[in-house]
Amino acid sequence: MSLMLTPENTLPVDGVAGTLIGRAWVPGRIAGPSPIVLRADGVFDLSERFATLSDLLESDAPLAAVRQTPGTFIASVQDLLANTGPGTDPSRPYLLAPLDLQVIKAAGVTFAASMIERVIEEQAGGDAAKAEAVRATVHGVIGDNLRSIVPGSEQAMHLKALLIEQGMWSQYLEVGIGPDAEIFTKAPVLASVGSGSRIGIHPGSQWNNPEPEVVLAVNSRGQIHGATLGNDVNLRDFEGRSALLLSKAKDNNASCSIGPFIRLFDEHFSLDDVRACVVDLEVQGEDGYRMHGSSSMSQISRDPQDLADQTLNANHQYPDGFLLFLGTLFAPTEDRDHVGSGFTHKVGDRVSISSPLLGRLHNEVTLSCEATPWTFGVSALLRNLASRGLLAR
Repeated sequence: MSLMLTPENTLPVDGVAGTLIGRAWVPGRIAGPSPIVLRADGVFDLSERFATLSDLLESDAPLAAVRQTPGTFIASVQDLLANTGPGTDPSRPYLLAPLDLQVIKAAGVTFAASMIERVIEEQAGGDAAKAEAVRATVHGVIGDNLRSIVPGSEQAMHLKALLIEQGMWSQYLEVGIGPDAEIFTKAPVLASVGSGSRIGIHPGSQWNNPEPEVVLAVNSRGQIHGATLGNDVNLRDFEGRSALLLSKAKDNNASCSIGPFIRLFDEHFSLDDVRACVVDLEVQGEDGYRMHGSSSMSQISRDPQDLADQTLNANHQYPDGFLLFLGTLFAPTEDRDHVGSGFTHKVGDRVSISSPLLGRLHNEVTLSCEATPWTFGVSALLRNLASRGLLAR
């Protein structure tokens, strides 16, 4: 079910009118990854000025820096995308995930609907067959409209006391309506895959789903410079059995996808556009199954700026910056195969995550043990940059 990437199925609705930056593998005497920018006349390598995308976002004014850097032409947008994914020709440029040295962070339980689903996972012990009965019980006690409750407020604390009294308190409600957001490390530095790549599901999981999210690009000073899309692939059964399995539920080979490009904030795109955007999801199975869903950022319980501030502060520093998943409203509950089974991925599922101003992220599902192994880490990147003369500045 491999899909060829094209400008039409990848770029934002306004094409390259915005400032779209990312990374590409660039062939040459010594091939390697380079920061890139998309322009009307093609894709340009920015590595002569910025060795990494982190360097670019750490500059005083990334938007101005991109506009002032001519770069080196490497391919047309169409050719770059067409050579990305299965069947890539390594002698020609291809697209990578739009980050390098940044830490990959994620905020969890930031929407009321997904918060309730996490409570259900916990109450059902990670068993999808029990989830529907538990869902009815949880909704009867909690309801399904918690959006008006401000996390950490007096109203939220009153609800917390009520739920404890009724035996329905949960660690997920703690981070959903309590003062402290859940912020965790989604994947190691450089481990994310990009658009056109296969995403991995742990072979031991029987209940899992995609999580379509907006991802912020933030530098070491806490300045949010842009946004992209991400898939925080999640194993509901692993995490439902125990929150201490979060790392196994979230961090597996190829279980983090980010892309296709970071759109920098400029005169026509800002954090307010992020706050208002809708993220759509489509899953197409080889068995003919189709699922559609969406996540509206207007329904988020915690503001994106607050989540960024809770990630980087006096207690946490990220000298190379970070990318931050903002969480999702989407939590699929419909049955896929038979009544009571809920939704879960199958190998070969094609997942598309999109938002008009951010473009579309495409991935195909496989098992994490069969996805391309992650071998290009920080030491490999540093050796590559040194061999290309990009660290001698």
